[in-house]
Amino acid sequence: MGKKRIAVLVSGGGTNLQALIDAEKRGELGNGEISLVLASKPGVYALVRAENNGIASQVLARKDYASIAEYSKALADTLVAEKIDLVVLAGFLTIIDEQVYEKFPNKILNVHPALIPSFCGKGFYGLHVHEAALEKGVKLSGATVHIVTPECDAGPIVMQKAVEVKEDDTPETLQKRIMEEAEWKILPASVKLFCDDRIEVVDNKVFIKGV
Repeated sequence: MGKKRIAVLVSGGGTNLQALIDAEKRGELGNGEISLVLASKPGVYALVRAENNGIASQVLARKDYASIAEYSKALADTLVAEKIDLVVLAGFLTIIDEQVYEKFPNKILNVHPALIPSFCGKGFYGLHVHEAALEKGVKLSGATVHIVTPECDAGPIVMQKAVEVKEDDTPETLQKRIMEEAEWKILPASVKLFCDDRIEVVDNKVFIKGV
């Protein structure tokens, strides 16, 4: 059985991409390999990370397409042409529609920097998530890896990890701690579960086989 081909979709620096690359080098992606890095805009540092690690990359610039539908079709067609088995959204800030979900049902993973269903949905991305958590005064936040469905941040949850919130946290310090202690651990672990065929989705819930 060949390795499962993973595409990582990025819009920026690619810190989560780097966590996946590092995990693959340590042999921690199981039956998966990163085959493509696809960026929604040119010149982002994630593309340099791909080049430095000998991973094929493409730019599919959102601004080159008139609509979300046209962009989504081009994206879906590219992923199918590249024979991708798993799509990972790693700081991919471009809206896509059902054309992508239909081609990759239960095969798209996203990492969100909070414990869903807290601080998620429309408008909750980047530092906005951590600002909202600190404003609420939560004692724990963390990260969630979930399967992507058409409804924002509402897909089946694969893994979650809690991270302590400290009284002197700023959005930036909380963001960094959640990345280091949660995102960079559960994203590779979730990818491994998928590539080792251990994820089963029943009634919008994920069950891990062989636990």
